[in-house]
Amino acid sequence: MHKELRVAAYAVCVRDGRMLLARWVARDGSKRWTLPGGGMDHGEDPYDTVVREAEEETGYAVEPVALLGIDSMRRGYPRRLGSAADFHGLRIVYEVRVTGGELRHETDGSTDMAAWHPLDEVSALDRVGLVDVGLTLWRERPAAGHTAGVPEIT
Repeated sequence: MHKELRVAAYAVCVRDGRMLLARWVARDGSKRWTLPGGGMDHGEDPYDTVVREAEEETGYAVEPVALLGIDSMRRGYPRRLGSAADFHGLRIVYEVRVTGGELRHETDGSTDMAAWHPLDEVSALDRVGLVDVGLTLWRERPAAGHTAGVPEIT
C-alpha cells in the first residue's frame, strides 16, 4: 500500500459573529465549504503557509494570533492500476485575524469562492469535517490542542 503524508495549515477567522470559509472544489466537481488553508511547500514554516494560503483563497492578509491545535486524519483511497493509498493528513490550525486586503475568490486553485457565514448557520452548510474541527478548537481551546470524536463529513 502506498503511504502519503500531507502537512497543511488552516485558518479559523471569526469576526463579528461570522466565520470566513472557502469553497473547496473536489476532483469530481462537488463543492463543500472548508477552512482557508492548504499544503505546506517544502521548507516553508506552517505560520507562513497559513498566511499565504489565506491570501490566495480569500484575498485577505491575515495574522495568526494563536495556534489552536493540530488535527490528524487518515483515510484510504484507490489509486491507478488497482493499488490503494493510505493517506495521512496532519492539519495545523491557527486562529487568525484580518489585517488587510479585500474579499475575493481564488482563480485557478482548489477553491472557487470565499465568503463570511454567520456562526449559527455554519452547521447547516455543506462542509468538510475540518470546519467542525476548527470551530471546536476555537471554541474549546483545549490545552493540548487536540480534539477527539469530531467525525469527517463525507
